[in-house]
Amino acid sequence: MGNRISLCMIVRNEEQNLRRCLASVSGAVDEIIVVDTGSTDGTCRVAEEWGALVYSFPWNGSFSDARNASLERATGDWILFLDADEELVRESQPVLRRLTAAGDVDGYFVKIINYLGNEGWVETCPDLVFRLFRHRPDYRFRGAIHEQIVDVILEKNSQARYRTAEDLVILHYGYLDRQIKEKDKKNRNLAILEREMARDPENRLLRYHYGVELYRAERYGEAAAELLRAARGIDPRTIYLPKLLRYIVLACQAAGNYDRALEVVQAGLNLFPDYADLYYYGGLIHMEQKNYGRAFEHFQQALAMPEQPVSYAPFAGTRGFRSLYQLGRLAELFLNLEEAMGYYVQSLRDNPRFTPALESITRLLQPREDPAYARQCLEQLCDFCTPGANLLMGRILFQQCAFGLALEYLERGTAGQETSPEVMLWKAICLIQQRRYLEALHIIDGFKPGHRLYPLARLNKILCFWFQGNRRRVRSLVDELFSLGLTTDTGAVLALLKDTPGRRRKPGLDLGEEGMSLLLDILMRALDLGEKERAVSLLSGLSRECLHRNARAIGQLFSRYGHPAEAAQYFQMHLAEKGECAATLYALGEIREGQGDFLEAAGLYRRALALEPAEPRHYARLAELYEKMRREILQEALDRYPDVPVLKRLRQETGVER
Repeated sequence: MGNRISLCMIVRNEEQNLRRCLASVSGAVDEIIVVDTGSTDGTCRVAEEWGALVYSFPWNGSFSDARNASLERATGDWILFLDADEELVRESQPVLRRLTAAGDVDGYFVKIINYLGNEGWVETCPDLVFRLFRHRPDYRFRGAIHEQIVDVILEKNSQARYRTAEDLVILHYGYLDRQIKEKDKKNRNLAILEREMARDPENRLLRYHYGVELYRAERYGEAAAELLRAARGIDPRTIYLPKLLRYIVLACQAAGNYDRALEVVQAGLNLFPDYADLYYYGGLIHMEQKNYGRAFEHFQQALAMPEQPVSYAPFAGTRGFRSLYQLGRLAELFLNLEEAMGYYVQSLRDNPRFTPALESITRLLQPREDPAYARQCLEQLCDFCTPGANLLMGRILFQQCAFGLALEYLERGTAGQETSPEVMLWKAICLIQQRRYLEALHIIDGFKPGHRLYPLARLNKILCFWFQGNRRRVRSLVDELFSLGLTTDTGAVLALLKDTPGRRRKPGLDLGEEGMSLLLDILMRALDLGEKERAVSLLSGLSRECLHRNARAIGQLFSRYGHPAEAAQYFQMHLAEKGECAATLYALGEIREGQGDFLEAAGLYRRALALEPAEPRHYARLAELYEKMRREILQEALDRYPDVPVLKRLRQETGVER
C-alpha cells in the first residue's frame, strides 16, 4: 500500500496566514491541493509560489462541499487537511511518514494546540482533531460547518480503525481575537449553524457547536440553554463531552446562574474525577459567591490533578499558575499577605508570562513607598534581559503610580528601540512626577497637532507649568487647548487649572463622571508630588454636591498619600451623605487604628462587619486589632505589676517583653 500524502486545503483571503502554513509542510507532503472560494487578495499567488495546485470553487455556504472539491482533485494515498491559520509543528514532519506507513489504520486523531486571546496575552488549549485519513472515493465530508468525516468513514467501512497520534502536532491561530474579528467568524458561524439546525434539529453535535458559538458571541443565557439541551441524554463516552460540560459551566457562570453551574461541575466530576478545569471553574464560582472555604478546596484539588488527557482540551494553567494565582487572591482577602505573595511567586514561576501574578507581586511590594526594596525583589524574581520585559515592568509600575521606578524600566526598555507614542507619553508623565520638567517638555513637544495623543500631551504640558506655579503659561495653554474642542467636563477641569486660588467661581462646579475621573487623576499627581495645597485648591472649586458624591474616592487618595486627617474628613462626609457603607467604614477604621484610637477603630470594623458579614478582611482586621490591644494592655499591666504570677504567665504565652 502506498503512502503518498496529499495536503488538501480550502482558503479565502488568507494571504497573511497561508505562507506560514505551507512552509510548515514543505517536504513533508507529496502534493498540495488548494481550493479557493473567492479570494480578493494575494492568496492564490502565495499558494502557487509554494507549488500548490490551485482550483476555484464558488462559495455555496457549505464547508463540506468545498473540502470535498479538494478531495476530488487529490491523487495521494493519504489526506492531510489543514486550514490556512494552522501550521504543522516542524518536529511532526517525519511523524507523518511513519503514521501513513501503517497498514491497519484508516485515520488518525492528532493533537492541535489552539492559541486564544490576543497577541499581547495568548493562552493555549490543546485538543484532539481528526485530520489524517486514507484517501478513498467514498470518504467524503458531511455538514455545512464543523464538517465531519469520521462517522462517514465508519459508515462506508465498518472495519475502519482509528488511532490517536499525539506526536503529530498542529498549531492553530484562528481563535486569536484579531483573526476572529477580521473574519467575523462568530456571525458567519452562527448563521450557517442556524440554517443547518433548521434542517436537522435533533443533531446533538450541531447544537453543541451552536452553543459554543453563542458563548463566544457573549449570548450567555442562550448558550447555556443550547448546551444543556445538547448534553441531555448524551452517551458518557462521547469524545467531546468534557468540553461540553466545561462550556455549560462557563455559560451558566457568565449568565449568573451559579447554582446550575455548580450542579454541572459536580456532575462532571462524577464522570471525570480528574478534570482540573472543572475544579478550577468551580473554585471561581465559589469565590464569586463568597464561599471561600469551598473555593480554597477546589483550587487545591485542581493543583493535585494529574496530567490532563488531550480529550479534555484543558485550558493552560488550571492545574498550575491559574489556581495558584486564585489561592493568592484568597490569601489576600484574609489579609495574609505573606502567604499571598508565596502563591503569586509560585504562579509566576509556573508561567513567567502570566502578567496578573506579576502585577499582584508588584502591588504587594509597594513600589511607590519603597522603590529600592521593590526593585531588589523584582530583579531577584524576574529576568529583565529583553526590552519587552523591561517595558512590561515599566507599564505595570506606571499603572500602580510608582513613577520613579517605572521610569527606570521604561528607559531600559526603550534604549536603542523604536518606541510607541503611548510609551513616550508614559515617560513624559514619569519625568513630570520626578520634577524633571524640561525633559518632559522635550518629549511632549514631539506630539504634533492631529496626532491622536496630542490633546493628552498638551494637558500634561499644562500640568508641567501648573506644578511650577507658572499661571501665565497655564492660562495661555488652556486657551489653546480649548480651541481644539473639548467636552463640557474636560473644559470645566481645565478651567479649574486656569483659575488661581481665591478666584473660584460661585457656585462650584458639578462635574460628571468623565470630568471627575480626570480631576482625580490630577489630584493623584499633585499628592504624589507632595503638592497637597494645590490638590485642596482644586477641590475648593467643586460644588458641595459634587464633593459629597465623590467623597469616598477623594478620601482614598488622601489616605493613600499619607494625609489621614483629610482622608477621614472625606470618609465621614461620604457616610453622612450615603449612610452606612462597609468599604468607607473599613477605610476610616484603618485611619483610626493608625492614629492609635483602637476602640473607635474596632467599632468601625464591627459596623463594616455587620453590613458585610461574608467579607473576610473585616474578621481578619478585627482579630489583628484585638490581639494588638491585648498585647498593649498586657504590657501596661506588666509595667505596673511586674511580679504578679498570672501576668508573668500571660507574658510567656504571648511573648510580650517587659
